[in-house]
Amino acid sequence: MKMRNQWPVLPVVAGLASGLLTGCGAGSGDSGGTGSSVVMGMSDDVLATDPASGYDPGSWLLFNNVFQSLLSFPNGGTEPEPEAAESCDFTDASTKVYKCTLKDGLKFSNGDKLTSEDVKFSFDRLLKINDAAGPAIMFPMLKKVEAPDERTVVFRLSVPDATFPSKIASGAGSIVDHTQYDGGKLRKDGKAIGSGPYKLDSFDKEKAVFSVNDKYKGTAKVKNSGVTLKFFHGDQSALKKALQDDKVDIAYRGLTAKDVADLQNANNDSKVEVVEGSSAEVQHLVFNMKDPVAGKLGVRKAIAYLLDRDALIKDVYQGTASPLYSIIPAGIAGHNTAFFDTYGASPSPAKAAAALKADGITGKVKLTLWSTPSRYGPATDEELKAIAKQLNDSGLFDADVKSVAFDQYEKDIAKGKYGVYVKGWVPDYPDADNFTAPFFGKGNVLSNNYSNNTITGTLIPRTAAQSDRSATDNDYGRLQDIVADQLPVLPVWQAKQYAVTRENVYGLEYCLDASTVFRFWELSKD
Repeated sequence: MKMRNQWPVLPVVAGLASGLLTGCGAGSGDSGGTGSSVVMGMSDDVLATDPASGYDPGSWLLFNNVFQSLLSFPNGGTEPEPEAAESCDFTDASTKVYKCTLKDGLKFSNGDKLTSEDVKFSFDRLLKINDAAGPAIMFPMLKKVEAPDERTVVFRLSVPDATFPSKIASGAGSIVDHTQYDGGKLRKDGKAIGSGPYKLDSFDKEKAVFSVNDKYKGTAKVKNSGVTLKFFHGDQSALKKALQDDKVDIAYRGLTAKDVADLQNANNDSKVEVVEGSSAEVQHLVFNMKDPVAGKLGVRKAIAYLLDRDALIKDVYQGTASPLYSIIPAGIAGHNTAFFDTYGASPSPAKAAAALKADGITGKVKLTLWSTPSRYGPATDEELKAIAKQLNDSGLFDADVKSVAFDQYEKDIAKGKYGVYVKGWVPDYPDADNFTAPFFGKGNVLSNNYSNNTITGTLIPRTAAQSDRSATDNDYGRLQDIVADQLPVLPVWQAKQYAVTRENVYGLEYCLDASTVFRFWELSKD
């Protein structure tokens, strides 16, 4: 899997809303696509309109609304359900053959018929192009796709993978029209032809304009007449101002923790409302296991005993994140609190000193924490400086922070130049597999030289093959306990995310859940 840690992971506006700070979202009923249009502002860019390439939050937002997948995640759910498919099932006990039957009468927005040929073409094309910036890396197990008749698709996998339904329910499973896309190269004209609830009418650097697709046949019930997505290209202050000036109805992905706190505290402005929820976005400190300093277990344990997550959340993130004590975040089946159980929540200089002493380390530990300024949120540098201060205040460390532009940061990590560095992660699909296999499986994407035979040889293959996902809890618990004991990574926070909206916009609570699917069709406006 290509790291979607290369997505900007922000504990800021973007949200997964399970609870509301305000009454926003009371709903104004299903208008069947005849309601007002909605304008949304976003600081992220849409890097691709071709689903064989995009692997970033903005692109997947577009894919989830313009294209259909065979399956989709229902509001508030983490189990995929039929969308373009009438039904999908594994046909063998080994979870290596997956068969879907398409709904009858499916059409693309241009009127072309959607058949199994298009589904096969979409996956074959994705794998053939294998774009470095695309999601093909999610399907190493996909050996062959067959289309025996117009409505039947059969996926043959090289290894058992019970999470395959979740993978094809994501943006990576977008179905394209085989007559409108080249099977061997990406589409570069900024256009998109899909069968989802919306059509992409126009796309440029300033905005993307979506209208309702009257050819759509699926589970979504559209409650507006269209959506305009305005891009602010990382300019958070401009996004905030646009919301306050009524230039956008919703601010999504990009307000800083301070912006959100300011808006929450501005009780006199009843025209702006903040929607709050939890999310599955996470951030970790990563340790290079071959580094002469961070490679020592005593050093890693000392850092784990000294990390004060609560102080970081309060002082740096102003309450817009939650302390994370697990590799698998809260809200995802398989979550436990291994790091809390092992290292506690309150800093313990005494236990940190004992860990260093047990590893034969005397004197202050000289250490550099490596950061990158904006890829994982605008407060990342500030956060790493706060962690360095926590370490130094113990009297056990002489730590500093160095921040490097993201492109160079990634190159240096690949070369093993850093001992301790920060990584963020946004899930591709809401399953514990997506928080474990990429980090600890064979050829893990963290580039930190960590491997554990029990994890790679037993736990990951066994959990991947288990069709009853609830039956994986014990194995995922054991995996997290091993990671907490060996400390190749140290979880720091799990994002709380926010959307900020004008008071006359409804439905955001149905757009924001652990699936990371933002559903345009749920939005309505008075």
